[in-house]
Amino acid sequence: FNEFAVELINTGVEEGAVDKALAEKILTQDQTTQEGIEEQRANIDDLKKALEAGKNGSGTVKQLVSLADYLVKKEVWVLGGDGWAYDIGYGGLDHVLASGRNVNVLVLDTELYSNTGGQMSKSTPRAAIAKFAASGKLSAKKDLGMMAMIYGNVYVAKVAIGANPNQTVKAFVEAGSYDGPSLIIAYSHCIAHGIDMTAGLGEHKKAVASGHWPLFRYDPRLSEQGKNPLQLDSKEPTISFEEYAYSENRYKLLTKTNPEHAKELMKLAQQDVIRSQRMYRNLAAISYAENDEEK
Repeated sequence: FNEFAVELINTGVEEGAVDKALAEKILTQDQTTQEGIEEQRANIDDLKKALEAGKNGSGTVKQLVSLADYLVKKEVWVLGGDGWAYDIGYGGLDHVLASGRNVNVLVLDTELYSNTGGQMSKSTPRAAIAKFAASGKLSAKKDLGMMAMIYGNVYVAKVAIGANPNQTVKAFVEAGSYDGPSLIIAYSHCIAHGIDMTAGLGEHKKAVASGHWPLFRYDPRLSEQGKNPLQLDSKEPTISFEEYAYSENRYKLLTKTNPEHAKELMKLAQQDVIRSQRMYRNLAAISYAENDEEK
């Protein structure tokens, strides 16, 4: 619709139905900021008023009036959970991210299939209990963010609003302004975690503090400026994964039914965190300066 509206506005200029200066202002308006988008909305209001006061009989004018709003930048968001994004819908999600189109995706990651009874998903962390993982999940959590970053042209962020609301807002603003595919993965507490839901935001803080949920933003635009596109927004872990995990029944219950197995899985889960932290911090430390690239 946007492309058709652009075609109509150019036709309108040729027919004398659209003021050339106004058309040029609309077609060149910078809409990378909220201020620019608001200016474009005012431009479109001016266009509609001019069209309605002008040649109402023209077919081009009639079509342009109905399609003019498509000349204002709109953000398209796809919303889903981890069961969809990591598992059954991953092929579709990957297709969208690989398309290069300006589509934003928000994944509410509860680390299991929340809406269908709490089944294990590929997002479920090692050692956590879920349906189909009654003895604790044996494998590590899938790193969806890292997989998306490999494309190089996808904006990726991992957020936890209870741990850092400012970083969350910043990620949404950056994703919206990025002219390309964006993926935001948001830590989302769930009743299936076996927690007091009124204290859910506190679990966000523990997840980040343990290193299980690193906060980061990967903005491809920074690499064009000779900067590392990966920005870590969380500090080195200050608590162990065990301290975070055993505040939730999804981990703690296994210590009662099979304590030795729980101990072994918890040890492996801590290693998962250490490995992930090391990988992200090494990537964030890479220099993208031109002179380094030449070497």
